Amino acid sequence: MAAGRKGVLGFVGFWAFIVGFILAILAGIFWPGNQTIVVVLVILGIIIGFLNVSAKEFMLLLLATIALVVVGNAFAPLGTLHVGEVLGNILSRIAILVAPAAIIAAVKALWAVAKPGD
Repeated sequence: MAAGRKGVLGFVGFWAFIVGFILAILAGIFWPGNQTIVVVLVILGIIIGFLNVSAKEFMLLLLATIALVVVGNAFAPLGTLHVGEVLGNILSRIAILVAPAAIIAAVKALWAVAKPGD
């Protein structure tokens, strides 16, 4: 995420990502059905999208988001100790975290393309 950004906003965006990522992992393992955590992850994703995603990171973010959505339930057949279910839950929660950031980055990119000038 935007390593070049400095100041308080860059710091907040960085920690929103770290906290969101850890929360997504914990929620996938311990609280897969908790809707409050889903709302918190969406809010953190919005913060990440506004504060952390730069123009040069846009394509990488979209590619990572698509990959998370596509492979989200790929581990479902692993039935031993519910490993597949837990991994699916974790990937799903991480996708919930990064989806709002990807949407915001996509809108920013569309805005940049549609903006007159240059």
